[in-house]
Formats: sequence, structure tokens, C-alpha cells
Amino acid sequence: MDQFKSVSIVKKANVYFEGKVTSRTVLFADGTRKTLGIMLPGEYEFGTDAAEVMEILAGELEVLLPGESAWKVYTGGDSFQVPANSRFSLKVKIVADYCCSYEE
Repeated sequence: MDQFKSVSIVKKANVYFEGKVTSRTVLFADGTRKTLGIMLPGEYEFGTDAAEVMEILAGELEVLLPGESAWKVYTGGDSFQVPANSRFSLKVKIVADYCCSYEE
């Protein structure tokens, strides 16, 4: 899906790692939530409350998922799942445009 219809956007940005990772929250009428964001090159670690699916729209990054020992490369068009209540690491190689869907 290239666009979302009939949504609300939270005006305040989510800003992490001194502005190197930012996103905006998109709220749907059915109560679901997504974030759309940009990650600049760098290394980051995130924690999750809810399970999430991260779709890479553009860019390139390496991901180390919970319980894994090998990093995996993801580029535009790829996606990966992260379990709830876990931590995962990212090495962003090329500016990454992403959409994160939360399973609450």
C-alpha cells in the first residue's frame, strides 16, 4: 500500500538518538497505529512493548533480532518482525525510510 486513507497524524514527532531517528505516529479509525520515519546512518538499539513489523521503504540497514547471532541486511521492500518486550539492534548504512506497524 503506497498511501493511507482516513487517518489522523500526531503532530509531535518521536525523536530518538539526538535527532538521528525520527518518526510520526499515524492513527487509524480501527484503533491500529503505525509510525513513519527516517533513520540516519548510525548504530541504534531499540526496545519494544508491542510486537511490531518494520517495513523498509528505502535505504539499507543491518538488523540483529532478539535471539539471533547473525546480522541480516534489509533494503527497500524488505520487512522484519520483532517480538513484544524485546530489544533489537540496527546498523543503518544508507538513510532508511521506514513504516512500523504495531500489533497491540
